[in-house]
Amino acid sequence: MPSATRGLTLGLDVLLTTLVVVAVVQAPSGRTWQAAVVAVVLLAVYLWGRAAVRVHERSVDTPRGGWWPDAAWVAGLLVAWWVLLWLSPAALWIAFPFMLLQMHVLGPHRGVVAVAVTTAVAVAEGLLVQAGDGDAWTGFVLGPVLGACVAVGVVLGIEAFVRESQTRQRTVDELTQARRHLAQAEREMAVTDERARLARDIHDTLAQSLSAIELLLRAAGDALGSDEEKARALVGQARGAARDSLAEARRVVQDLTPTDLDRTALLGALRAVADRIAGTSDTDAGRRRPLTVSVHATGRSRPLPVPLETALLRVAQSALANVVEHADAGRAQVTLTYEPDAVTLDVVDDGVGFDPAAIADDRSEGRGFGIPAIRSRVRELGGTLALEATPGGGTALAVTVPTRESTREPTREPNRGPTRDVEDAR
Repeated sequence: MPSATRGLTLGLDVLLTTLVVVAVVQAPSGRTWQAAVVAVVLLAVYLWGRAAVRVHERSVDTPRGGWWPDAAWVAGLLVAWWVLLWLSPAALWIAFPFMLLQMHVLGPHRGVVAVAVTTAVAVAEGLLVQAGDGDAWTGFVLGPVLGACVAVGVVLGIEAFVRESQTRQRTVDELTQARRHLAQAEREMAVTDERARLARDIHDTLAQSLSAIELLLRAAGDALGSDEEKARALVGQARGAARDSLAEARRVVQDLTPTDLDRTALLGALRAVADRIAGTSDTDAGRRRPLTVSVHATGRSRPLPVPLETALLRVAQSALANVVEHADAGRAQVTLTYEPDAVTLDVVDDGVGFDPAAIADDRSEGRGFGIPAIRSRVRELGGTLALEATPGGGTALAVTVPTRESTREPTREPNRGPTRDVEDAR
C-alpha cells in the first residue's frame, strides 16, 4: 500500500497488541492462562500475515481478497479472536482494529462482508453476556455497529484519497513527459534551423568564394608559359579570395556578421560583393562576354537590423552567383529600395534566362540550392520572393522584407507550381 497508509497500518499494530494484552489481563479468574495462550496464537497469526501479505506495500488498485493468503489470514484471526472472546469478554474491543484490517486486506467489497460478520459476532456475544441487564444491551448493539461504520468509512476515505493522489501523480508524470518531448522537439527544431542557416551561409560565402578561387587558378594555369605576370596576378587574386574565405569561415563559426558588413553599411557591402563577382566573371574563360554589375539605392537610406542586412547581403551574393554560373549575362543590376515599412532588393540580369517548366530538377548533382536558400531566408524574415524568368529574356529576382518588428514574423508561402520548378533548377 502507498506510504500514505503506512501510518495507519503501524497504528493498527500497536492498537491490536494493546487490546489483546488488555483482554488477557481482564479475563475472568481461572481463564487467564487459557486467554494468554490464545492471545499468543492470535498475535503469531497476525505477525505471519503481516509478513506474508505486507499490507503497507500494496496499492489500492491491486486485486485483493484472494483465498491465499488474504482470506486465510483474516479467517485465522477471526477464529483466534472468537476463542479469546469466549474466554475474555474484554476481547470485544479487538473487533474494531479487526474491521479496519479486514477492509485493508480484502478490499471494499469482500471486506464489507467480513466486517458485517465480525459485527454480528460482537453483537451476539454482547447480547448473550449482558442478557437480562435492562437497557444495557443497546450499547452492545450500537457500539459494534457504529465501529463497523467508522471502520468502513475511514478505510474507504483513505483509499479514495490515495487514488486521487495517484491520479494526480500520473497526471504530473504525463505532463513532465510531455514537457520532455516538447523540449526535445524544440531542440531538434533548433538544430535543424541552425543546420539550414549554416548550409545557406556556406553556400552563399564559402562555396562561392571557392568557386571564384577555382576560376582564378584555372585562368592562372592557362596563362602559365605565355604571360607569367598575368599568372602571378591571378594567383595573388586567388590568395586574396582564399583569405576572404577564411575570414568568412571564422565568421560563420562564430555566428557574426559578414566581413563586408564589418567594414561598411549594407549598400557599400553590396558594392563590394558586386565588384568581386564582376572581377571573378572576367577570369571565366567559358563566358562569351564580360559581366558588369551596378548597384544603387532608392528611397531614404537608414540603418537596418544586423540580421536583416546579413540576410539581404546573402541573397544578393547567391543571386549574383547564379548570374555568373547560369545566365551568361553582360549586365546585372542590383537595386536596394527603402520603403517606410519594408526594404526591397532587386537583382536583374540580361542573360539567357530559362523556362521554369522545361528545366528538370538537377539538385541530385549537387546544384539547385541557391533559390531554395534565398526563399528560406526570406520566409524566416516574414518577407516575399518574386522571380521572373523567360528564355532569352533575362531573369529578375525581387525580395521584399518588412522592417517593423511587429511584422517580422515568419510566413509560409503557398506552392505556386512553376516557382517550385525554378527553385529546383536554380
